[in-house]
Amino acid sequence: MAAVVLSAPAAMAQAEADGFNPSALVGEPQRVACTLETGVEAECLEFTVKYKPDDLEIGPFCPATIEEAGGIWHWTGQEAPGVYRIDGGFLAFLAEQGYVMYDAEGTVFIDDLQGERRYDNACLAAAQAEEVTVTMRLPLSPVMAETPTPLGTVAKVGVGLDGVPIFADAPTVEATGNMPALDDCGGHVDPGGWYHWHATASDITGLLSAAGVESACAVPQDPTAQFGYAFDGFALYGHLEPDGSTPVGLDACNGHAAPLQEGGAPVYHYHASEEFPNLPGCLVGVVAEGNFTTTAAQGIGSAGGQGGPGGPNGPGGVPPGFDAAAEALGVPVETLVRAVQAAGGPQAALADVAEALGVSEADMRAALPARR
Repeated sequence: MAAVVLSAPAAMAQAEADGFNPSALVGEPQRVACTLETGVEAECLEFTVKYKPDDLEIGPFCPATIEEAGGIWHWTGQEAPGVYRIDGGFLAFLAEQGYVMYDAEGTVFIDDLQGERRYDNACLAAAQAEEVTVTMRLPLSPVMAETPTPLGTVAKVGVGLDGVPIFADAPTVEATGNMPALDDCGGHVDPGGWYHWHATASDITGLLSAAGVESACAVPQDPTAQFGYAFDGFALYGHLEPDGSTPVGLDACNGHAAPLQEGGAPVYHYHASEEFPNLPGCLVGVVAEGNFTTTAAQGIGSAGGQGGPGGPNGPGGVPPGFDAAAEALGVPVETLVRAVQAAGGPQAALADVAEALGVSEADMRAALPARR
């Protein structure tokens, strides 16, 4: 990972309580004392949001049959990677890759993540839970970290100004055998019942159109606008500057210090990329401890677990055979999954994974299930 350097004159972006969508909030945001992950005491903006904003239209996700069309999916396998509409054609393509998600009558296997896993391969669509709330914290005075923090699968990225949490890549079909379907705006529901983004939703339709997918995303599109804040407190923008110009000098995390208004001082901020998923791949700042909790019974941020839809510790989240492999290697299964994802996911070089875990490549190959 390349080093991120912020020049001394650059100002730090600061989260503003009045910048969030009122229809998402439960009560008023508050300034609270918090501790950064480096152990430094700080001040954070703490706020609680509903399972989704009242005015946000979401879905569709999984189609009921192969004759219908659902949401979208980012296929990252070796054969024809790209963003696709989830329809009969794409599901047939997945079946050719070994992931059969429908029966002989064309009924799609849909799993709502509420019970035992019913299918070897399924389209995932969790149920909404209107009673669930999510509480988040953002540092009010962002602090640069010594080195950037990579954002692996289902890592916490930040929160949109609409009040919707933002997460990194959803787990891949190749890693889990399941497809946690996204809607046209790049979001879906966590097993805990709350909605979240896996993309910069305010700057997504052009990206999808370039991939040959016409989007019906209901979120207003503006590639120059601020989308939200990362959990380190720095702002997230679309792929253009507020004045419509193309950003220059972007770092490894797709951010830089540049004026946000004419004549203004340079302010560090992130930009969306022009490829899916269009989010930063790492964070340059330090996040607060306990920055994401929910009242949900399961899923990320709940008292019962830290997994997302098909994620590292969620229902269906551990790839088949990884439990046994982790036991054979003498490491926690979560550590094994994260090491594989950090090294490139399904196409990871096993030598790199072995080095990260402190085991031999031969032992790694012997322990892991054979790749498709």
